[in-house]
Amino acid sequence: MGKMVYLMGKSSTGKDTVYKQLLRKESLGLKKIVPYTTRPIRDGEKQGREYFFTDDNGFRELDAQGKVIEARAYHTYHGVWRYFTVDDGNIDLVNNDYIIIGTLESFVKTAEYFGRDKVVPVLLEVDDGIRLQRALDRERRQENPRYQELCRRYLADEEDFSEEKLEAAGVTLKFSNENLEKCLSEIEAYLLH
Repeated sequence: MGKMVYLMGKSSTGKDTVYKQLLRKESLGLKKIVPYTTRPIRDGEKQGREYFFTDDNGFRELDAQGKVIEARAYHTYHGVWRYFTVDDGNIDLVNNDYIIIGTLESFVKTAEYFGRDKVVPVLLEVDDGIRLQRALDRERRQENPRYQELCRRYLADEEDFSEEKLEAAGVTLKFSNENLEKCLSEIEAYLLH
């Protein structure tokens, strides 16, 4: 029976980097689940790699077909952006292990959908000052930096990943990502136990 590694953490905790490194580890044999979003594509992203990019009509069509597993809507400075996971026929937990990046809220809904025994939470942590600097550096590299959105996300993370919400979701184990190699080693050992 397969499992889904659910990678979570506040913004700029290094989720994308850890995700890519874990996908490369042959010992884990993980396949990726590509989520969907209605937000604009960022510089360097590619359709179907980080996300399937769609619009509100595309979201509504998938939802009407009963294919949306979980969805979140964020009221940003640039309008409503949706992020969602779709049962699009590409998830086979009988034969494969997967990895996906999401939020605590999406983890809870996905675990309800597939079963808590099949969805394994991996929560990344980084010092708040380091996170803020990473986020600022990343945003500066964008052709059209969205600093207001960066600030909104940073502040929203405090509520979204509160200790009370983590406890209610049953997420108690945290992995520090201030040293990438150490973090990857600890996650790999945890997943292989």
